[in-house]
Amino acid sequence: MNNPTNDPAARSFVAVASDSHFPIQNLPYGLFRREPGGRARIGVAIGEMVLDLSVLEAAGLFDETVLAGRKVFSAERLNDFLALGAESWTAARRRIHELLRNDVALLRDDAALREQALLPQQQVEMILPVEIGDYTDFYSSREHATNVGVMFRGEENALMPNWLHLPVAYHGRASSVVLSGTPIVRPKGQQLPPGAETPVFGPSRLMDHEFEVGFFVGPGTDLAQSIAVDEAPSQIFGFVLVNDWSARDIQKWEYQPLGPFLAKNFGTSISPWIVTLEALEPFRCAGPEQDPKPLPYLQAPNEWSYDIRLETWLKTETMEAAERIAVSNYRYMYWNICQQLAHHTVSGCPMAPGDLLASGTISGPTKDSRGSMLELTWRGSEPLRLGSGEERKFFEDGDEVILTGWAQGEGYRVGFGEVRGRILPALD
Repeated sequence: MNNPTNDPAARSFVAVASDSHFPIQNLPYGLFRREPGGRARIGVAIGEMVLDLSVLEAAGLFDETVLAGRKVFSAERLNDFLALGAESWTAARRRIHELLRNDVALLRDDAALREQALLPQQQVEMILPVEIGDYTDFYSSREHATNVGVMFRGEENALMPNWLHLPVAYHGRASSVVLSGTPIVRPKGQQLPPGAETPVFGPSRLMDHEFEVGFFVGPGTDLAQSIAVDEAPSQIFGFVLVNDWSARDIQKWEYQPLGPFLAKNFGTSISPWIVTLEALEPFRCAGPEQDPKPLPYLQAPNEWSYDIRLETWLKTETMEAAERIAVSNYRYMYWNICQQLAHHTVSGCPMAPGDLLASGTISGPTKDSRGSMLELTWRGSEPLRLGSGEERKFFEDGDEVILTGWAQGEGYRVGFGEVRGRILPALD
């Protein structure tokens, strides 16, 4: 076993259910408050608990690592830790893993320290884990791009000429990236009703989700520097689930010639826990074969996708429990994270610790693996029929969308938890 933190046989002294998203093999990072209005603290999830890393740091438990004297876990955001780079990330993960093992006494047998450092997740308030300076949204699922292209341009022109040659993307709005659980207010904007010649203004009637997976950048680069495709993994800290909410009627009217604007800038929800690349290493796999062969600066071994199950659930106001409406997998991504980061920086665009890059909607080859309502209902022409007897073409006020995902190991899961968002009526 090259990396002991990925040992499937490892167990923690903290109780962890077999279907938990947060076993000792995961150890995702997040930011939390012990009480409302309290100081933000950096922690990792273990089972149903949160391990307060600032407590361990104050107790000197990182002093024998490369983190000695840095006090990054006493900060109120993860950005300083992200800036340190892969060597420090690995050192921290190995130390945290060691301290949580069931056969290591240091934390296990120190009742006072355990009481200080371990808190139930249900008792803490999760907050946005990093200060996000910039946000970029890619368009890297071939199935999604093809479905949308067929709807709007026909089968013969489904993919634009550049799509198979570069990872298409646009710059999003970091100020409206919010944590799971934050309500999403229905946006207003211009729309062109069917058959009309002039636009109207009002609340979007075609509210949609987009199931994406995003990653946070680590150390970053300066202006005019670029990140080579084979160097990209050392710059990527970890992943979150992303729901990039979309107003399809506003988008249809505004997106030509420059792309999404109001249709995408009103809300992007992310899950609270950042799952590191190291935790997902056992689930790394090949992605789709790329044909034509990319230009040299985008050429990388086809081994940077991940086998992560992705599920979309919907709960309307009349339903007692949510209903699953789609199942997909991250491995369907055509352009991988290394190619995305290399392309983003090849122009000399600088990156900063905490920048968020999202995958774009992830769709698979079957109807039930599509990552948006636009595709699931084929522009509303094939409404979803729910177990409650209701139908949905797009989302209505009061609907709650829940995205979840995990990689399945031998007797354990490495998961993301959930990203939830409930749609509220447009403001007057």
